[in-house]
Parts: sequence; C-alpha cells; structure tokens
Amino acid sequence: MCGIAGIAHLDGSPVSPDTIRAMCDLIRHRGPDDAAVWTGDAAGLGQRRLSIIDLSPRGRNPMPNEDESLFLVANGEIYNYRELKAPLLEAGHRFRSDTDTEVLLHSYEERGTDAILPLNGMFAFALWDRKQRRLVLARDRFGVKPLYYTTIGNTFAFASEIKAFRGIPEFRAKADPIGLAEHFTFQNTFGERTLFEGVHLLEAGHLLVLENGAIHKHRYWDLAYEPEGGRTLQQWAHGLRERFEQAVQRQLMSDVPLGTYLSGGMDTGAISAVSSQNISQLHTFTCGFDIPEDATDLEQFFDERAESHRLSRVLRTIHHELELGPDAMSAVLPQVVWHLDEPRAGISYQVYLTAEMIRQHVTVVLSGVGGDELFAGYPWKYGPAIDDDALYRQAIRFLTDSEKRGFFSKAIDYSTRDSFDNVMAHAVADGPLHRALYFDFKTFLNALLIVDDKLAMAHSLEARVPFLDNDLVDYARRIPADLKLRDGEGKLVLREAMRGLLPDETIFRRKQGFTPPDETWYRGHSLPHVRDLILGERALDRGYFRAEALQQILDEHVNGRKNHRFLLWSLMCFEWWNRLFVDR
Repeated sequence: MCGIAGIAHLDGSPVSPDTIRAMCDLIRHRGPDDAAVWTGDAAGLGQRRLSIIDLSPRGRNPMPNEDESLFLVANGEIYNYRELKAPLLEAGHRFRSDTDTEVLLHSYEERGTDAILPLNGMFAFALWDRKQRRLVLARDRFGVKPLYYTTIGNTFAFASEIKAFRGIPEFRAKADPIGLAEHFTFQNTFGERTLFEGVHLLEAGHLLVLENGAIHKHRYWDLAYEPEGGRTLQQWAHGLRERFEQAVQRQLMSDVPLGTYLSGGMDTGAISAVSSQNISQLHTFTCGFDIPEDATDLEQFFDERAESHRLSRVLRTIHHELELGPDAMSAVLPQVVWHLDEPRAGISYQVYLTAEMIRQHVTVVLSGVGGDELFAGYPWKYGPAIDDDALYRQAIRFLTDSEKRGFFSKAIDYSTRDSFDNVMAHAVADGPLHRALYFDFKTFLNALLIVDDKLAMAHSLEARVPFLDNDLVDYARRIPADLKLRDGEGKLVLREAMRGLLPDETIFRRKQGFTPPDETWYRGHSLPHVRDLILGERALDRGYFRAEALQQILDEHVNGRKNHRFLLWSLMCFEWWNRLFVDR
C-alpha cells in the first residue's frame, strides 16, 4: 500500500527529481515508511511506501527489472501474486524480493499490458518502458485504489491523490462546471470526471498508455450480468459461501497487524467471523454516536455499538469502540476535505475518525464495502427502478436540472441525464434489477471506495474489501436476480450463504448505513457552524450559488420540512474545498 506519483514530459525535456519529491511529499500520509524517486528519459516516478508485504528495502519502488529497461511504481495488493510467480520462475525470471510489485514487473516483460488480466487484487500502478518510451497506467477492476492524471502544457502527470499535483508549480485548481452539476445532482461525479477542471480519474478496469505524445485508454474489464439457471437457492448459496471464505482468507496475507470492521451487521460480521477462525485474538472495530434525545425515529438506529459488542463476544475478538458526539464534525472537517481531495457520496467525517482509532492498533483493516452493491442491499431503491427513466430519477440525490437553474448563480448548460446515459451505455444486464445494480456498482460504489481509501490512508491505514474479489464477483454476476431480491427482501442468497457462520439475529438484522445523526445535529448543536460556512461572506463572495437558495435550503432543514443533511454537508465541504485547493 503506497502513494505513487510521476511525470512524463511530452517535449522530451528532463524531469526534475525535486518536482517528483514535492508531489510525493504531499501524499506522505499514504506511505510514511520509505520514499524513493527515479528520473530519466523525460520521465520521473516516485513512491511513498507503507510496508505491508516484505518489509525489507528489497520492496522499494520505483522498482527496476534486471536490465533497468522498465521501472514500476505500484499501490495496493495483488492477492494471487504467488500463483502468478510460479510460471515466471519456470520461465527463468529471477526475483530479488517477495513482493507482488516484482511479479507484476516480470509479468509485463512476458505479456506486455495483458499482464493486467489475471491480477486479483486492488491496485493502481505506473510503468515506464524505456525501450518503447511508453508510460502505462492501470487501475484495478473495481476501482479500489485511486489514480488521477492531468496534462499541464507539455507535462503529463499522474498521482494517487489530486493534491500531489500541487507539487507542480504550474498547477492551479479550478472547479469543473460539469463536475459541479454532477455533484449537486448525484453527490458524486461519474466516469473519469472530477471536481477539478482538467484533472481526470482513471476509471476502474481501465489502463492508459502514453506514447508519442498521445493518450490511449482501454477498458480491459467491465461488470457483465450473465445469470445461469438450473440451480436452487441453496446450491448457489453453498458456492457463494465457499468463494467468500476463500476471498477473506486470500486477503488476510500481511506482514503487519490486521483487523476488521465490525458494525454488527451481516457483511462485516461475516468477514470478522472468517478472519477470527484464521487469526487468534483478532482486533475488531466499530464507531457509534451519542444519539440526541430529540433524534428522529430513523436516527435512533444509527448507534450500532450494542449489536457489534454482542457479535464480538460470539466471535471472541478484541473489540474497540469509538463514540462521536455533535462536536466531532467541526473539529475535523478541514482535514477530511483535504484528504478527500473532493467531496463524494455520503457524510464521511466518522470514517476519518474511525480510521484514526483503528490505526492505533493495526495497519490493515478488512471492510464490508461491496456486499450491498453485489447482492441488492438497498431494496427500497430497486423497487421503483423499473426502467432507466425511473432509475435516473432514483439516482438524483440533490437537485434536478431545472432546480439547479435557481440554485447556481450562473447557469450550467449541461443535462446530468447525459452523465447517467454515459454510464448505462456500457451495461450488460438481463433486467431492471441488474441494470440498477450495474449503475450502483459503477457510480455509488466507486465513490464509497474512494472515500474509504483516502480517509483510511490519511492515517496510513490499508483498507481491504473481500467482497470485491475477482472470483466472488464473477460468481455473483451469474446468480439470477430473483435470488438477490424477492418480495422487498435484499441479499437473499447472501443471507442463505451465511447461515451457520453468524447468528440468525445478525443475518436478518435490518440494513443500517454507517452515518451520524446529523439531521438532528444540523437543526441544533451544529447549526451555527453550518450557517457560518455556507452563508458566510467568504462563501457567498465566490458567486457559485444564489444566497436566497442557500437560505431556503437551510430554513427547510431547520423547520423540519425536508431533510437536507447530505446537501448541507456537501455545501460545507465545497466551501472548504475552495479554501484549501483554490484559495491555497
């Protein structure tokens, strides 16, 4: 697990190692254990290393092959690297380390860019091919590890986080108008778009080749639903249980301490159960909230500590809990926005603070992200989504195109339906549920992964996601839709698969997201902070939004007419985004 950055000069001029170091220093939190830079051939690569596998200096990046015709920097973990290493040894390749990075390097020597196809893991890497004068960037199938790129004049740059581009003197941050339109529609940006004008996110399942001054992108993998008949629910569940346990066991590889999230729900509970069978004295972690007396009926369920504590006793783990109150957000909001680079889906300061607590005990943590998107964990979303028109309406989290005209001070001539259609143009799905799951997989899950990665890595903590294992995902996409969602009950086949591994009360517990009771806090304790940030003179002078529209949104929330907590969170984050990245 690391942070990577680099530059290729399109005009052939040499790259300054000082610039690469400056980029890497801005993401030092991703890798406090080591740092190194290589420059040559009008290119430069750098890495900040968080040592997880083979802690020796032999694992240092940028890593060369034997004749130094290739240099590689990588971030993440390739869980099947030992399987891929065996045929390389038979072919005569020599290894100086026991790292997945070196396996990837030699695989490229054998297969070129096709080396990416069998990789099972979470990764983002950059490889400089000196003979071809070619830069190759790639990102894992599901987008667990982020990778961004931009072009500034004759400089092509990439990095694990956007803030690294501030190490390039010519870089200037500016809001992308379409990115703004997407965010204030979906609380997200889609595809390669970011909130930064001219900065692109390499999409999940893609590789990019920069050669002869031209950029070529290729989608090497995409989720395709191809259900198979002829099996019962129990037969599908048996195969799912087997693949799930294999996925968790694969992701337990580590030369440093490892733990798991334990919310009290089925997904993290199942991961913790398998992990506890393989690791004695497993550390588990949860975060709860000081629920106010006047909290809404829904918010009464937001504190899951009692459930997680009961499950911890069943699994016999060493359990750690964190409680957050109404002052938690204001204390860390600037740090959260800085580490996120740009606001994405949900409210996330609790993720940041939980990761801070976890890092005091372990360096690697297993997360339950991905289970809902694979197995229809949000049944209230999928019932109305009978066609793409309904699915688009369901995806609008904030404002429609017509509502945004009264919200922005300057009109943005762009329909976010185009953003939706661009995503769905690639969907291979057999019906409404799988089209809806495809959309969530490519958008909402993408946002969750970015948030979790960056806020964990803010504390030099590696977060792994066993549900996003190649074999498990390939199996899930072949399970018929009616075994995932039926009569309003989601995750049907997954619940069946977990029988015997977890108590029934955990398997059939109601779905609960990891979110604080900010609907109530924003009406009371946090209201002065919210108002000062979004309606302060500094924010209004930016000229993005109409003051009367902001006031109306705040009034509607305070008076209880609408729950705008996610929109208010995004507005606060956007103000801090401007202060940190635009105002500098």
